[in-house]
Amino acid sequence: METEAKPNEAEPLGEYAEKNEAETSHASAGDATTQDSSISNGDDADSEQETVDLKIIWNKNKYDLKIPVDSTGAKLKERIHSLTGLPPAMQKVMYKGLLPEDKTLRDIKVTNGAKIMVVGSTINDVLAVNTPKEVIQQEVKAEENKKEPLCRQKQHRKVLDKGKPEDVMTSIKGTKERLPTVPLSGMYNKSGGKVRLTFKLEQDQLWIGTKERTEKVPMGSIKNVVSEPIEGHDDYHMMAFQLGPTEASQYWVYWVPAQFVDAIKDTVLGKWQYF
Repeated sequence: METEAKPNEAEPLGEYAEKNEAETSHASAGDATTQDSSISNGDDADSEQETVDLKIIWNKNKYDLKIPVDSTGAKLKERIHSLTGLPPAMQKVMYKGLLPEDKTLRDIKVTNGAKIMVVGSTINDVLAVNTPKEVIQQEVKAEENKKEPLCRQKQHRKVLDKGKPEDVMTSIKGTKERLPTVPLSGMYNKSGGKVRLTFKLEQDQLWIGTKERTEKVPMGSIKNVVSEPIEGHDDYHMMAFQLGPTEASQYWVYWVPAQFVDAIKDTVLGKWQYF
């Protein structure tokens, strides 16, 4: 009798074992699902993008930044903001000239290890410096409207009448180019002497060089930049850098190639400083 009862007692154990095995299998599948979902964090698309490692230099501080190479200049400014706290509108970002906001890092050929120079000040500093600049720019424009064209004024004619310098850089009318990596040379200053302009972006300085000396001018001290095409040679401009509060402090340069005029103004004043 006992041997016949044993199979009957074993049957529930078999059912329980099968049920337990099914539950264990279901739980394992659940764990696998949970594990798979924890692996995907939604950043796969970003992690697969081609990136570049940059050195951001601002206010004597250096920051390492990895960013997709197809990011625009505007996106780079946002990342710089997160690193430095400097608002994008207050940034002057330079890489072989003023970095354009609408082009990608790939477009302007930014490579791994590139040094990106950032110049900018706090809002309070900007207000303190730029309020006078706004007034000066408005006064200069109003005064220019009252006068005859600059190139016809006697003080400029004595230089322009010398004619175009033989060694002046070639001009390209109707185009806009970034600043070249070499100094702009072959031009005249107000006294008729040869002058060259060197833009030291890493030092935020404009070097005005003549045969006698080189004057190193902080770009932040330049109150305004004015220019006008030279009559009869509108592919060249005459340009003045206002180094002080009055017109008497203007440093004139003649025969500036037209394609670099906007780049000079953007680099010296910064786009965000136009009103």
